[in-house]
Amino acid sequence: MGSEMINRRSALKSLALGAVSLLAIAAGTFSAQAENKELKIGFVGVTSGPAAAWGTSNVRSMQTRADWLNETGGVKIGDDTYNITIVTFDDQRDPKRAIAGMEKMAQEGIHYVVGPNVDDGAAAVRPVAESKGVIYFPYAFPKALYTPPASNAVLGMVANYQSGPAIYKYLKENKGVKKVAFIAANESDPLSQRDSGVAAAKELGLEVVAEKDTYQNDTRDFTPVLTPIVQLKPDLLVLSGVAPANAPLLIRAARELGYEGLMSAETAQDATVLQEGAGELANGFISVGGASTPEIRTPVMEEFIDRYTKKFGEYNDESNTKVYALEYIVETLKANPKAIDNVEEFKKTIDGFSAPNPYAKDSTLKYVGATSFGQKRQLSVPMVVTEFKDGAFQTLFVGEVD
Repeated sequence: MGSEMINRRSALKSLALGAVSLLAIAAGTFSAQAENKELKIGFVGVTSGPAAAWGTSNVRSMQTRADWLNETGGVKIGDDTYNITIVTFDDQRDPKRAIAGMEKMAQEGIHYVVGPNVDDGAAAVRPVAESKGVIYFPYAFPKALYTPPASNAVLGMVANYQSGPAIYKYLKENKGVKKVAFIAANESDPLSQRDSGVAAAKELGLEVVAEKDTYQNDTRDFTPVLTPIVQLKPDLLVLSGVAPANAPLLIRAARELGYEGLMSAETAQDATVLQEGAGELANGFISVGGASTPEIRTPVMEEFIDRYTKKFGEYNDESNTKVYALEYIVETLKANPKAIDNVEEFKKTIDGFSAPNPYAKDSTLKYVGATSFGQKRQLSVPMVVTEFKDGAFQTLFVGEVD
């Protein structure tokens, strides 16, 4: 009995010492992190309404990666180590709110902002960004944002005028597409995407049978607007700039009208939304996917997807692209620590910047866009074109932008 008591006391003492050691380690880690400086990175974009999936995937990607980096001790930039804080602002797809959001970021001393997600919002914030010293990373396509004299915006994804021609060319050569019809929401963003899509299709020698048909973004019954287009029997129906919530409604309406051709979009979509809204009717729908496929993913990308899924209970394929913005900001700051509070230093670093791509095999982080914009104002991310099938996206082909 006595020896048992002694053993128990020894065991309890060991446990207590172990607990103290763990607390000391935890306290040390906390203390080290507490000593880190704070690096605020902003987001201004849409996280509510029909296009919510676009901005939500931005925010969730940034939060997942920031938590991960902070958990592993923070980010070493020059002589200092930083914990990353993500500051978000929902612009509700309203240009006036986007301006207010960018002004808020500037007031907080934030120099690097991801977003906005649409053309008019990205154009609206340009004067604030340029006057207040903010580099921003829009998911919007107007070339004027990225061509001289503009220099503060960096395109965060592949543009429709880069992916559109690639998709049409692929479908012409592999699926026998000859006749194309376009439909777009009556808003500046989708209309500009439609116009560049029409130009690209004509340049490829495709016959464009519809290029002026539009709908209001709050439409829920697309039968009236699609009926005349379906009667033209195009081989491909392009849903220009379609918001994720509207895509399944358009697909369902077209199929229920008897349309049997192909459908595509140059905007990224949400597999869950497509499945819930159109089910098997969405099978075969082609869109620009996230910049990742199972074949090119690294273990870091696999872990990112796992962390994201655990944190939010689901994963959005578009985050395969949206994971890149924060990574580029951090790695460019590492390459030139002076840029931490000076965007002119950031701009100087862009042209010669290069770093290993943690998310895709045999790939490099670099800035591109010289061909499209006359200067490097675009993140290099793999151009993955996907086809929807049975609730998930499958890779159709992978390309690259110069």
